[in-house]
Amino acid sequence: MLAQRTLKSLTKAVGVGLHSGQRVELTLRPASPDTGIVFRRVDLPDPVDIPVKAESVTDTRLASTISVGQAKVHTVEHLMSACAGLGIDNLYVDITAEEVPILDGSASSFVFLLQSAGVVEQAAPKRFIRVLKPVQVSDGEGQNIKWARLEPYHGYKLSFEIEFHHPAVDSTGQQVVFDMSDGVYARDIARARTFGFTKDVETMRANGLALGGGLDNAIVMDDYKVLNADGLRYDDEFVKHKILDAMGDLYIVGHPLLAAYSAFRSGHAMNNQLLRALLAQADAYEIVTFDNAALAPRGFAALQPAW
Repeated sequence: MLAQRTLKSLTKAVGVGLHSGQRVELTLRPASPDTGIVFRRVDLPDPVDIPVKAESVTDTRLASTISVGQAKVHTVEHLMSACAGLGIDNLYVDITAEEVPILDGSASSFVFLLQSAGVVEQAAPKRFIRVLKPVQVSDGEGQNIKWARLEPYHGYKLSFEIEFHHPAVDSTGQQVVFDMSDGVYARDIARARTFGFTKDVETMRANGLALGGGLDNAIVMDDYKVLNADGLRYDDEFVKHKILDAMGDLYIVGHPLLAAYSAFRSGHAMNNQLLRALLAQADAYEIVTFDNAALAPRGFAALQPAW
C-alpha cells in the first residue's frame, strides 16, 4: 500500500511575514491519518482551525490566503509547496499571526524543517486526485493572455513559462518542466526564491504589503539588474519559483494530483480558479489509492531523502 505521511515529531520556526512584517512563530505537528493539512491560529482568544482546501482560498493578491470566518492565514504557498514536494499528507500548522514566515523566500527552509522532524508513513492509503480530462482556465487575449491547464497524466508534471519583459529576467530561462518521476524537489525546485522589483516596492508598502521583504528573503531587481550580491541560485530561478508557487497553490486542493499542469503567465488567482474548475466537473477527476505501491507513478512511493 502507498501510505499517507506525517511528521515523526514536532518542529518550530520563528520569522517575519513577507507582507505584514510581523514576527510569527510556526509549530509543525504530526496529525492523524485523513486529517489533511490544517492551519491553526493559536494567537486568537479561541484558536481557530483552517483546513486547507480549494474553497478555503479567499484572497490571491500576491499570495494565497486561506480563511475560516474572520480568521485568516496569508502566504501559505511556500509551506504547502514543501509539503507537496515531500509528500506530506497530514499536518497541523500552529501559527501565532496571520502570515506564514517568509524565512529565506523559498521553500528550502520548510523542507529542512519537515525533514528534520522526520517523515513517517501511516496506516492509511494515500489518496490522489487523478485528472481524467483536460481542464483549462484563461484570462485576456492576444499579447495579454495568460492560462493554466490540467491534463491526464500518470504522475505529476509541471510546465511553466514566464514573460516579464525585464532585462534581468529575460536573460534567464523562461520555461521549466519539472516531473516528480525523475526530478528531486528539494534539489531542483525548493531553493528558488520569490522575487520583486524596486519600482513596485514603494507602491506595495503604501498598501501595507512587502513590509517584511528584503535582500535576505527575496530576489530584488531595479530596472536593469538583480541587486542581490550573491546573484541567483539557479540559472532559471524566476520560472522555477513560479513552479514552486504552483505546486503549493495546487496542493491546496487537499490531495496530490495525478496530472500534467502547464501554464503561461499564471499566478495564485488563476491556479485557484483552475482547482475550482476541476472540482466543478464531477467527470473530470476521481479519487484513487494504490494498494500496491509498485503501481504508483515513480516519485511518489519512496520517501524523499534527508538532507
